[in-house]
Amino acid sequence: MAPRPPLEPAYDLLHQQTRHPLEALFAPRSVAIVGASERQGSVGRTLLWNLISSPFGGTVYPINPKRTNVLGIRAWPSISALPEQVDLAVVATPAHSVPDVIRECAQAGVKGAIIISAGFKETGPEGVRLEQEVLAAARGHLRIIGPNCLGVMRPTSGLNATFAGAMARPGNVAFISQSGALLTGILDWSLREAVGFSAFVSAGSMLDVGWGDLIDYLGNDPRTRSILLYMESIGDARAFLSAAREVALQKPIIVIKAGRTAQAAQAAASHTGTLAGSDEVLTAAFRRAGVLRVDSISDLFYMAEVLAKQPRPEGRRLTLVTNAGGPGVLATDALVSGGGELAKLSEKTMTALNGFLPPQWSHGNPVDILGDADPERYAKALEVTGADESSDGLLVILTPQDMTEPTQTADRLKPYARMGKPVLASWMGGSAVAAGERILNDAGIPTFGYPDTAARIFNYMWRYSYNLGALYETPTLAEEPTGDARERAGALIQAARAQGRTLLTEYESKQLLAAYGIPTVETRLATTVEEAVAHAESFGYPVVVKLHSHAITHKTDVGGVRLNLGSAAAVREAVEGIRRKLQELGQAQAFDGVTVQPMARLDGYELIVGSSLDAQFGPVLLFGAGGVLVEVFQDRALGLPPLNTTLARRMMERTRIFEALKGVRGRPPVELAALEKLMVRFSQLVVEQRLIKEVDINPLLASHERLLALDARVVLHEPSTRESALPPLAIQPYPHQYLWRWKARDGEEYTLRPIRPEDEPRMVAFHRALSEQSIFMRYAGMMRLDQRVAHERLARICFIDYAREMALVVENLKRGGGEIVGVGRLTRLPGTTAAEFAMLISDRMQCQGLGTELLQRLVDIGREWGLERILADILAGNRPMQRVCRKLGFEILGLEDPRAEMVKAVKLLG
Repeated sequence: MAPRPPLEPAYDLLHQQTRHPLEALFAPRSVAIVGASERQGSVGRTLLWNLISSPFGGTVYPINPKRTNVLGIRAWPSISALPEQVDLAVVATPAHSVPDVIRECAQAGVKGAIIISAGFKETGPEGVRLEQEVLAAARGHLRIIGPNCLGVMRPTSGLNATFAGAMARPGNVAFISQSGALLTGILDWSLREAVGFSAFVSAGSMLDVGWGDLIDYLGNDPRTRSILLYMESIGDARAFLSAAREVALQKPIIVIKAGRTAQAAQAAASHTGTLAGSDEVLTAAFRRAGVLRVDSISDLFYMAEVLAKQPRPEGRRLTLVTNAGGPGVLATDALVSGGGELAKLSEKTMTALNGFLPPQWSHGNPVDILGDADPERYAKALEVTGADESSDGLLVILTPQDMTEPTQTADRLKPYARMGKPVLASWMGGSAVAAGERILNDAGIPTFGYPDTAARIFNYMWRYSYNLGALYETPTLAEEPTGDARERAGALIQAARAQGRTLLTEYESKQLLAAYGIPTVETRLATTVEEAVAHAESFGYPVVVKLHSHAITHKTDVGGVRLNLGSAAAVREAVEGIRRKLQELGQAQAFDGVTVQPMARLDGYELIVGSSLDAQFGPVLLFGAGGVLVEVFQDRALGLPPLNTTLARRMMERTRIFEALKGVRGRPPVELAALEKLMVRFSQLVVEQRLIKEVDINPLLASHERLLALDARVVLHEPSTRESALPPLAIQPYPHQYLWRWKARDGEEYTLRPIRPEDEPRMVAFHRALSEQSIFMRYAGMMRLDQRVAHERLARICFIDYAREMALVVENLKRGGGEIVGVGRLTRLPGTTAAEFAMLISDRMQCQGLGTELLQRLVDIGREWGLERILADILAGNRPMQRVCRKLGFEILGLEDPRAEMVKAVKLLG
């Protein structure tokens, strides 16, 4: 057996671990400027001047082989000639020289580089080749921002590694842009408006460090309260979504995405050298990750301010308080057209308002308190309407009429800045209202020059709350398909590929759906007229006859669907008619027979459920109104798989037909819970059967009685396509491969599996049963029961991103539908090859070997992930946990200090 590594190397590894890889880019202790110059107006000169004129607490080394000094500072001929190892290199040399510069940086131990230089993939194939050289040289050694970028500012520390003309003010907003020119415009505006930033980043074409890396880093940055993005292309979609979903609940992520139109997308591609992708899919992806998308640069900063000052609304209902009718009407139009609603005032609120408002007030919402309203009337109206539980937010509008007191009114409203729901204001006018606006803004009430702008911002706010709610709303558990569903469906697909086909017949498509528990109408094949008649007689009339073809996708386009056939003669005519139509179209060889099915008699709605492939996000789901006019109505919603019941419901809610599904004009509602579960099973099919290129169920007939897939179309990838070559899923699906059986010392059997969102009720029961001792040992302190079982906490524990962490639960299936008796978690440390583990075992299961089993499984997963080390902080007095760690080869560090409250367990993975 090899000896354990000594403590000293382990301590060194832990010391290295504490520094995030992007620290070299955002908090360098020393910086080298490759391409530093004294030439007036050069990028190299501006970079050097910015770094030395805004001290960041580190050393600056100009690199110029032709000079002994630059701007009076000693210059060095190369990175390798420097007297110390530097953290950051800022590169401003011609593109063709950059690969050699990065190779030298890697050899010299430089940990980060900002490549200012342009001339890479945006110029064509030669630029792409240069980028690949740069990436190969950097891989495993240093992280890169750029190329083709302005650089990085860290106003809170003084770092200005850009060639911008000024330094941004310090603040708590991080702004990341793929356009350097836009960044300089925002910088100039921010200096005039006194807006500050925690970080100001020009990301360029994102050769290495992408959106996911930057969001991860800034999400953990204590100086950053919100993250604003100007995006032209998304790059690594999975990394972006993973990081955004992790950070979005702690800090708002607000994005403006260029390239909505085809022409703008082309312009963005020529700028960054990256295709922009489908805008509609991108919007769905933002929604799934809890990212707020806005339409203008002004809204980007409005939302950053509003979310910093006011709480998020719980719904879309807004109450307007105004001293003028016209502005209230304009605000109402903006609110309702954007999806918001006017709050319906309660009887209690109406009575209270009638008690002090003049008789001529509007007696409704908007609450027009009339032009002679004084500060006290405004304050009372705001207090009364704010207390109404039917309202989710308040907008106070003031127009400077002759008797109005804008400044005094603003001062009187300061106490209402914290009402538990958002309060916005629109002080309309110029110099007459300026003092009042300052008072409100200083008090934490955001102000807007026009009330329709304020209403639009409120609409952004409730949508943002709605999207975040979907992240951690506990779904119900959908029934799993039968155990062999994946194998049966895969066999169907492989059989078609073996025949060189990319199209499943309708009969095969329905078999595929049935394997995943999606109800289909019974369908039988017939190759002759008499066989078709026999099937029809067996079903009973009326029936449907459809073309059976291995070559034709859309049967309706070739007259291949005959409905409501009421006799044997009608069936014979239908079969012959389909054959004749194909002959007329010159496609007689495409006739492989017909299918016969009973004519469904359901008073329901025709829906479409489908999936197609996006180049950046992989499979994308679609739900909407179906039937032959699906392209005409365009009533649809997109989403990313995998789904749970909550996400399925949110998709449906975004369509117009959803209102009808809830029941209209005397029709009973569709069973929405069953439709949610069908959507979940469909998404599982899409996730597991990656060789499917397109699939749609159209129509899916939905009524209060049942759901029934009447027709289906499945298109496969080319037979030569390997599954490994397909675009990856944007969101990591549930890892079914991590499923184990374990037998306790008392002989009882348990299942170890990854946690899922539906486990929240079981986790509540698990935490209720824990002793105070177990809680103290796990959390190094006490935690009240109501805190432990709070929905916000447990939802985040159960609803995880399997790409960045793994939580295994231990389940006893014999007890109460699945009792959880243990939880183990392995969490990647961002930007590193390390992860932390934590475990919690129920009291009755302790000392039975479960901790050892659970930790061993986490270590195995860590090896599969390619980790180099696994760590944990453990109470010094938690000897049982330390014994489990030692048994599995962990080193326990810190025991030699008798005063230490915590020790660290470290395992190096070979």
